[in-house]
Amino acid sequence: MAKKSNSIAVRQKGNKLKYGKWGLIFILPFFIAYAVFQFYPLIMTFYKSMFTEYQHPITLEQISQFKGLDNYVNLFQGTFLKYFGNTMILWLLGFIPQILVSLLFASWFTDIRLKLKGTGAMKVVLYLPNMLMASSIAVLFAKLFALDGPINQMFGTDVFFLNSEWGIRLIVAGINFLMWTGNTTILLMAGIMGIDPALYEAAAIDGASARQQFLRITLPMLKPIMLYVLVTSMIGGLQMFDIPNLIVKDGGTSQVAYTVIMDVSKGIAGSGNVGLAGAESVLLFLIAAIIGGIMFKSMESDEEKEKRKNRKRQKMEAKIAKGV
Repeated sequence: MAKKSNSIAVRQKGNKLKYGKWGLIFILPFFIAYAVFQFYPLIMTFYKSMFTEYQHPITLEQISQFKGLDNYVNLFQGTFLKYFGNTMILWLLGFIPQILVSLLFASWFTDIRLKLKGTGAMKVVLYLPNMLMASSIAVLFAKLFALDGPINQMFGTDVFFLNSEWGIRLIVAGINFLMWTGNTTILLMAGIMGIDPALYEAAAIDGASARQQFLRITLPMLKPIMLYVLVTSMIGGLQMFDIPNLIVKDGGTSQVAYTVIMDVSKGIAGSGNVGLAGAESVLLFLIAAIIGGIMFKSMESDEEKEKRKNRKRQKMEAKIAKGV
């Protein structure tokens, strides 16, 4: 009997599937696509940022010259800071009201005590602009706010919104607000619905008001999803291109809507300076990484802060013990 059981065990072991191998095979296409379409272009962007590329005036041949950090120096001496400021202003003008309104709607829609009706239809209405292409909405708003557009005709005015610096900024920010408020609301609702209802019940028993519950329970517990919203919105804001590019040509009045990505696109098109555009992309990448790091640090939970303090204390104690 012992020999028979051993032979069965050996047979089962021999036919056992190697799940780890098949898992690697199934995820291999992702890594191949990432290496070809993302990692390689990223490395080439860093490489090209060290060169200046231009066309020979006679042969039209593309010529590369190694310039080291000259492209980065030229960016700061040029208009990069202005274009980066434009990008940040356009993003913040749309994002600040977006996150405030989304928090308000998310708290309303998830509050059982309010017993709001028609919340389902309201969610659909909020999310619908996110289903449309940004280019179509940009063209629509450009026609609405044109000098002879429906807005001026409706109010009997002749205001040229697209010729005003703040008019252009507010229109671009308004489109971003309209498109992404619904998406942010859905994300925040998911975060609020993941909070344990027992926390609110205990707070209500202790006499906490709705405002205190929101500030003391909802906002602290929403830190992970808020961090996701902040980082993704920041990355999307720094990459802003299609909406301002379609609303006004070349950034409009005083180039107030001319973003960094618009300048990068101009640099890699035709006879543009690819090296300068690469340096601009690298700077934008580094800025996004720094801002993202600051956001991660500021949104750190109390438990993580306590763990970090404990690790520092343990390291100090270990150093003191070694010194003794």
